[in-house]
Amino acid sequence: MTENAQQQPPAPDTELPTQYAPADVEGPLYERWVERGYFEADAKSDKPPYTIVIPPPNVTGSLHLGHAFQHTLMDALTRRKRMQGYEALWLPGMDHAGIATQNKVEQQLAEEGKSRQDLGREAFVERVWRWKEEYGGKILGQMRRLGDGVDWSRERFTMDEGLSQAVQTIFKKLYDDELIYRAERIINWCPRCLTAISDIEVEYQEDDGELVSIRYGEGDETLVVATTRAETMLGDTAVAVHPDDERYKHLVGKRIKLPLTDRSIPVVADTHVDPEFGTGAVKVTPAHDPNDFAIGQRHDLESITVMDERAVITVHGPFQGLDRFEARSAIVAALRSQGRIVAEKRPYVHSVGHCSRCSTTIEPRLSMQWWVKVGPLAKAAGDAVRDGRVRIHPEDMSKRYFDWVDNMHDWCISRQLWWGHRIPVWYGPEGEVVCVGPDEEPPAGEGWHQDTDVLDTWFSSGLWPFSTLGWPGQTDDLRKFYSTDVLLTGHDIIFFWVARMMMFGLYAMDGEVPFKTIALTGLVRDERGKKMSKSFGNVVDPLDWMDTYGSDAVRFTLARGANPGTDVPIGEDWVQASRNFANKIWNATRFALMNGATVDGPLPAPERLSATDRWILSRLNETVADVDAFYEDYQFAKLSDALYHFAWDEVFDWYVELSKTVFQAGGEPAEVSKRVLGEVLDVTLRLLHPVVPFVTEALWTTLTGGESIVIADWPTDSGFRDAAAEQEIATLQSVITEVRRFRADQGLQPGQRVPARLTLDGTALAPHEAAIRQLLRLQPEGEGFTATATLPVAGAEVALDLSGTIDVAAERKRLAKDLAAAEKEKAQATAKLGNEAFLAKAPENVVDKIRTRLAKADEDITRITAQLEKLPQA
Repeated sequence: MTENAQQQPPAPDTELPTQYAPADVEGPLYERWVERGYFEADAKSDKPPYTIVIPPPNVTGSLHLGHAFQHTLMDALTRRKRMQGYEALWLPGMDHAGIATQNKVEQQLAEEGKSRQDLGREAFVERVWRWKEEYGGKILGQMRRLGDGVDWSRERFTMDEGLSQAVQTIFKKLYDDELIYRAERIINWCPRCLTAISDIEVEYQEDDGELVSIRYGEGDETLVVATTRAETMLGDTAVAVHPDDERYKHLVGKRIKLPLTDRSIPVVADTHVDPEFGTGAVKVTPAHDPNDFAIGQRHDLESITVMDERAVITVHGPFQGLDRFEARSAIVAALRSQGRIVAEKRPYVHSVGHCSRCSTTIEPRLSMQWWVKVGPLAKAAGDAVRDGRVRIHPEDMSKRYFDWVDNMHDWCISRQLWWGHRIPVWYGPEGEVVCVGPDEEPPAGEGWHQDTDVLDTWFSSGLWPFSTLGWPGQTDDLRKFYSTDVLLTGHDIIFFWVARMMMFGLYAMDGEVPFKTIALTGLVRDERGKKMSKSFGNVVDPLDWMDTYGSDAVRFTLARGANPGTDVPIGEDWVQASRNFANKIWNATRFALMNGATVDGPLPAPERLSATDRWILSRLNETVADVDAFYEDYQFAKLSDALYHFAWDEVFDWYVELSKTVFQAGGEPAEVSKRVLGEVLDVTLRLLHPVVPFVTEALWTTLTGGESIVIADWPTDSGFRDAAAEQEIATLQSVITEVRRFRADQGLQPGQRVPARLTLDGTALAPHEAAIRQLLRLQPEGEGFTATATLPVAGAEVALDLSGTIDVAAERKRLAKDLAAAEKEKAQATAKLGNEAFLAKAPENVVDKIRTRLAKADEDITRITAQLEKLPQA
């Protein structure tokens, strides 16, 4: 903690403004928290550590609802642990985002009429760094708006000096252990970005294409193959059939002519082919399809590359120089002219991969790349979950994790970019290959050069849990804060980021896991459960909602929808409701302060407490226990809901209202209730703080005079319970609720006063007569009182004189009309359900609707009859 944190804050205001204005409160409070060092963790502290590393957002990014959602939950976890006495570290940072950032700068250059090649590699990388300093990190400022309690003194960037050293160290270690190698394989290639890309960077969508069936060979030795990528036939080196397919057994081992070329290709038998699909024969293009590459490996087929890096055809004269899509049309036309097109289907809708950065159609391409041999690493990542060292929450997500790590393919880690961690391998004039560690000098001399590729962004972000703490150095931070406690992230990147961190963490840290718990969240969707997308027009900027309703309202809405592993629908109406909740907290605390609520001194002994006081303290402790249990199980929706209903329903709607009578009467009971109300608000605000930090800070410091709720103690369950008081107040609530319902049924206005006689003697309600009268607007019976309606409730009796408040005759007439309508509806529904012929013919959904109508009619008849019985005689 900084020196400022030790200084005493100015005395708190004794009064609160009449309305809560988030825009006036949030910014100054956050800056004060940061200045006082509340979020800074001390590696030399004796406190037990609690660590979360933030999933690093892209340096090109801005805060979206998905970020706001996960950051809210991580912040809540960290704030609570800090209040519980842990040395809590929430470490922030950003990812250099190789392709995305390079594209941003290339777009800038294009506007200037330049390309990166015009600048050259060194100058281009310098330009990217300048862009990062000027435009990157926009999201960091937005995180402050949200209230992220991160340790800014430890902010990291995946291309900073320390993390770069970590990347080079682990590359060298993997290389020396023969877990990194270079080989020619099929990869996802973006012809626009001119690089290999990972599976996570490929987005699949349904595209309109064409399916053409082509006749290969001549005479009796012909086969028909179907393809959506006719242009790749120029690189075919075989046709494959299933070895048990009787139709083609006579052709296996023979060679047939490849149309449009002067080549003949073999027919091979391979179990990969599905004889039931299409014609049961498939073209094999090893250089342009991953399945075909595998077939080629098994049958020792030649791999012929027919496109360059920009997907332009490089072979066969008539088509050479054409873009792949131009070539597709030209090749189909040429085949058609030769009578080799057997069938054509357009449009043919099928799933096509696109680059997530530029939307270009991905081209599978045979390419020399660097790979990680994942076998032993993936096994270790699976074992750590199986043996319980790492817990996946919710547990049913474990299957998806195992499906991935148990069947993982070797990982292509090289990218043909200039922005990123350059592969630390040098090649010599005589074919030498030297991998250089961070403390080693690269080989020099004529003919030596470094590999031009950079590493996949996921390679460096896979080191995040330990590289950000100073690895490979043995730092105080690493000793104190590793392993991290929880990784909270979306289930959509469990395969790509989570698994890589598990592999690298276990490998680099001698089997010590990178995190103890993987808490998986769902994705944020719109209020109808639809995916948020610019094309759907339903994307929401959380900053707009923060401007309108305040950050606390956005945070509470997101937390209240956060069921583990389940997608989170969110709509503006819900944010408005959360804003109303913040206002309710504000107004209730204002009332308490204006009526002398206090936190001074210990709570009065139980024998000095009223039943109402004992009830709310019992419920308070129960809520503390519930909230703690929900936090430990990452049940953010349940803990938020429990706090909402306790605060609004029990504290604000019942205890505060019941206290008004006590405060008005004065005396010792009032002084006791003021202390109890102060206690309840103090604890409630601390329970709410991790989710809604701003409004709780403003209110708690005013109520208690404490320095900051950020460093206040987390509430603990004292064990106090009072079942008798809870039952007594439940009875009181039932009386008040029942009479309120009756008043509403009779059309009385909420504030309208009604003469009443209360018969409470001998019941638990006797001490509460003043509260009952005040909450129900019941005045003394007075002279000439006539009990026109009597309500027996909870062993007591409430007699009301409604003669001067409603037109009994008109009310009876209205209710009689409603009763007749309900009885008619019941008769019609009963008749239909008793008609066997109707039931035999009517669809089930129609019959269900009639059953629902009958049930509703029965409910209406019961309700209206009860209202008529309670009305006085006209």
